[in-house]
Amino acid sequence: MYPPEKIRNIAIIAHIDHGKTTLLDALLQQAETFRANEAIPERAMDSYELEKERGITIFAKHTSLFVDECKINVIDTPGHADFSGEVERVLGMVNSVLLIVDAGEGPMPQTRFVLSQALKMGINPIVVLNKIDKPHADPESALNKTFDLFVELGANDEQLDFAYCYASAVGGYAFMKEGDPQEDMRPLFDLIIHKVPHPPGNLEVPFLMQASTISHSDFLGRQATGRILEGVVRKGDSFTLVEKSGHPTNHKVTRIDGYHGLKKVELEEAGVGDIVSISGAPDVMIGDTLCDPGHVHQLPLIELGEPTLSVEISVNSGPFVGRDGKHVTMNKIRNRLLHEKKSNISLNVEEIEGREDAIRVAGRGELHLSILIEAMRREGYEFLVSKPRVILRENKEPLEHVHIEVPDEFSGTVIEELNRRKGEMRNFHTNEHNITTIEFNLPTRGLIGYRNEFLTVTRGLGILTSVFDAYGPYRGEIPGRKNGALVSMNQGKVTAYACFNLQSRGTIFVTPTDDVYEGMIIGENSRDNDLVVNITREKQLTNVRASGSDESLTLTPPMVFTLEQAIDFIQDDEFVEVTPNHIRLRKRVLKESERKSSRK
Repeated sequence: MYPPEKIRNIAIIAHIDHGKTTLLDALLQQAETFRANEAIPERAMDSYELEKERGITIFAKHTSLFVDECKINVIDTPGHADFSGEVERVLGMVNSVLLIVDAGEGPMPQTRFVLSQALKMGINPIVVLNKIDKPHADPESALNKTFDLFVELGANDEQLDFAYCYASAVGGYAFMKEGDPQEDMRPLFDLIIHKVPHPPGNLEVPFLMQASTISHSDFLGRQATGRILEGVVRKGDSFTLVEKSGHPTNHKVTRIDGYHGLKKVELEEAGVGDIVSISGAPDVMIGDTLCDPGHVHQLPLIELGEPTLSVEISVNSGPFVGRDGKHVTMNKIRNRLLHEKKSNISLNVEEIEGREDAIRVAGRGELHLSILIEAMRREGYEFLVSKPRVILRENKEPLEHVHIEVPDEFSGTVIEELNRRKGEMRNFHTNEHNITTIEFNLPTRGLIGYRNEFLTVTRGLGILTSVFDAYGPYRGEIPGRKNGALVSMNQGKVTAYACFNLQSRGTIFVTPTDDVYEGMIIGENSRDNDLVVNITREKQLTNVRASGSDESLTLTPPMVFTLEQAIDFIQDDEFVEVTPNHIRLRKRVLKESERKSSRK
């Protein structure tokens, strides 16, 4: 057990893709953490399959490094605003943050969100100007912009006098000033050891800890993760859990988990300043206090961010149900969602009155919900997902702070569309490279379905990020998708002949030989109405061959949706059908005759 003065607890915060996880890899490799013969995976901290694919960090993760007889606990925090709840709680466990800033781009909007939280909590950050070796790196400009951001966010004098260093995470080196040797990460380790305060607290007083995050194991049940604030805890000790309501219950420590490098290791005891996971209280929630039974004490509660978006998840009622998925019944879907809720606290799962075949799931944003849906799909679940809806409070709706960077030629189109979506422009600036920065205050509703259109309009050159801002007055109706859908009129296999004849009508989503059914959306109409079409039609054969007309047909490649794009695309009368191998779009009511009568 390390004494508190030999412990340093830090979180790493950065904008998506500023090199946070790569920097951690370099620190892990150079600390006394891995054996000489041990292979270190790249992006070692992003262990979740979806994180590796998307190149983003979703869950806060812990690791411990050992340098000069010091134990450095590092928490890798999510950079995406949908996981802001994770970020806020992590900051409560640490005594400083490493703010990673791209030396070419300077601080970015997601950096702004997490940094403002850290500054409000009185934390003094250490700034790391990363990617110093890139051709367009301008470290002085990035440093000045970072200082300006600190000022703008209300940093105090001590916070404005922040320590900083330059680094190349890919190169595996850091240095303090120009002309210094560029060998290894030693300068950054020294900064952490000398500039980060050790955790407060006393080993001699009764045990006290607060659950900052929750993990769930099928073998151990819920585990409370947090920093030990006072005293020592040992395996087998009795402790009291004080719930949100103030109600105390007694439990026994069945296991203590700490970290050595990336590995979770079982500990016999842990003390002040250690960040550990404690098993033994099956119903522990975020914010609950764990304390010595002889000194029962409740710590101030942790406020959890409320969900802003919800979707309905229902049983697949289409004709292809069960072709792909192993888990297709409502019971299995419900149990999986309730299991998720045990560890994913910022998710709400609730029954829908009068509906046996559907359940409502609410989360912090589209990404938060689509990560869960994608994970379930990979586990063999099959279900329908409705269009996301915002959660209103007393006729107030959630608003987002939207930050956009686009080449100047596209700015007019973007502004026009965001105005249509009830946005209010707050800032507009074009730099010497003709890159325009626009800031909008926009209803969350206005963002649903826009990211896809934004990438198309800006030809993939635009950057759009958003952070939940506040609840504000409802801004009225926002027009939906401009174009109607091409809807299949029958079941069968898609033919090249039918695709060729229909591609002038709009954008096709299917390829020849795909299976389709009546009511399935097979394309987007070029006009604003839905059009029922025969995508399985075959060419009528005659016994006369016309010269030239039987040559191969030239087909435009179909549009293939990702899960988020599909959820963005659908309207209120449509579903996304999610199966392990397919993402299909369909009408809620499959038969055209029934859709007609419901419209009447």
